[in-house]
Amino acid sequence: MNGKIHSIETFGTVDGPGIRFVVFMQGCTLKCKYCHNRDTWNTRGGKSISTDELIKEILKYKSYIDNSDGGVTVSGGEPLLQAAFVTELFKELKSRGIHTALDTSGSIPLSDNIKELLKYTDLVLLDIKHIKPEKCVDLTGFTNKNTLDFAKYLSNTNIPVWIRQVLVPTYTDDKFDLLELKKFINSLTNVEKIELLPYHNLGKFKWEELGDKYELENINPPTPEEIEKAKQLLEIE
Repeated sequence: MNGKIHSIETFGTVDGPGIRFVVFMQGCTLKCKYCHNRDTWNTRGGKSISTDELIKEILKYKSYIDNSDGGVTVSGGEPLLQAAFVTELFKELKSRGIHTALDTSGSIPLSDNIKELLKYTDLVLLDIKHIKPEKCVDLTGFTNKNTLDFAKYLSNTNIPVWIRQVLVPTYTDDKFDLLELKKFINSLTNVEKIELLPYHNLGKFKWEELGDKYELENINPPTPEEIEKAKQLLEIE
């Protein structure tokens, strides 16, 4: 089976435990205003690659993966758009004893294909764009219903999850929104970690290259004090 990928990172250290081989899938339905991978949105772009070709490339780095208790993370774009391909990849990785992680917004409606993929997923890195539906629409173009339903399904099926939230000043840093997010997280039984990812504008040039307006032009990255305040609200050490 072939999938469309945007790029790979062979020595990732921020997308799951240990040293990880990270596959960035092509295609995304969300339109996040802060997206630093704007060039992954087009579902017709990317490079076609087979699972066999990808496994062959991953195995070149297996010693680094094994020695660091790492694994393979599939990110995006949105990997759930190519659930069948990722399932085939994860099945092969599991047969070789390699840890699998899925970095997703959970924004695609749950389907049998996605549920099948999750059977071979050791860890989900779930990016909750915004806890408030109307604010999520403003930020991404879509409500958060699918994401929250996905989070509940992961909890009900006891699949380990790391919750991720991008801290964007004036968008996701409201005190009461963060407290509501924490309340939702506390309702789940499978959360191993909460990661607060400070907003940055390093992907702005990609928007410009594609002829798109970068709407957060006047938004600065959060200050250390703002980050610390948000961590306290979310009870992150």
